[in-house]
Amino acid sequence: MIISRTPLRVSFCGGGTDIDDFSMSEPNGGRVVSAALSRYVYVTVNRRFDDRIRVSYSTMEDADSLENIQHGLVREALRLTGIESGVEITTIADIPGQGTGLGSSSSVTVGLLNAMHAFQGRRVSKEQLAEEACQIEIDILGAPIGRQDQYAASFGGVNSIRFGENGVQVEPIEVSEGLSKKFSENFTLVFTGLTRSASKVLSEQSDDESDKNSRMTEIRKHADEAASHIEHGDLDSLGAILNQTWISKRGVSSMVTNTQIDELYERVISSGALGAKLLGAGNGGFLLVCGNQHLRGILQRELGEGHRMFPLEIDFSGSSIIFGT
Repeated sequence: MIISRTPLRVSFCGGGTDIDDFSMSEPNGGRVVSAALSRYVYVTVNRRFDDRIRVSYSTMEDADSLENIQHGLVREALRLTGIESGVEITTIADIPGQGTGLGSSSSVTVGLLNAMHAFQGRRVSKEQLAEEACQIEIDILGAPIGRQDQYAASFGGVNSIRFGENGVQVEPIEVSEGLSKKFSENFTLVFTGLTRSASKVLSEQSDDESDKNSRMTEIRKHADEAASHIEHGDLDSLGAILNQTWISKRGVSSMVTNTQIDELYERVISSGALGAKLLGAGNGGFLLVCGNQHLRGILQRELGEGHRMFPLEIDFSGSSIIFGT
């Protein structure tokens, strides 16, 4: 049996600039500053006693051939890694469900590939895992998404990731043990209570493409500032810039936000947060909130049990094989 563990991710600034339409046309390319989260997707791959393929996730599939598997990510990962029959695959997540804004689909894809390559006796690089995950999600399955999530999940840590005509470059940002602790104390993820399809949000066409491009250029600049703030250990300034990037992002599409999210954002800010933004494509998932180390307790009292929350604890390992025989 092989078991892979792959982190989810938190994007501070630059989300959306990793989509090819923007990164390939912008002179400076796209840039995203993100951190891998110590919340994980686990994938197991085990040999079966017969030639069938069994897949267990939110539902169960028992197929007699690769082509009959309905789960597109599993099917294409099997095809790419050369596994055609005789396996049982399961996926389990610390934060179940899609539409959380934490890059779960890409974490699943990276984790599947890592486990399947190991099942075939191969240990591949983090770069290869990310590239193959992009190939499956974007090139083969046609998801209208960017390329940040696959690299964040594969590499782990805190990174500045650049996108453009020269491909993808991952630039790790060194984070000391003390700074990692400050991230955990000062940044909180607050669940909105809503989930959504990222592809549906990202597929919506803007009524004003010129305004959208202007906003995306601003978001790209915010990523430059975010990287500098982290390098200097200035988490207060990083938190404050979340507000700016949220203001720019919420005007990109009418599907990015809604009344419930706007009200939650205002309650968070009025509770003393330095800054906040919705993670992922928008319209659901988690808010990333920055404040002092006492803010989390205040939010728990103000928001109540209806909004689950947890600290931003960083994973530095990326996708890993944690068990393999």
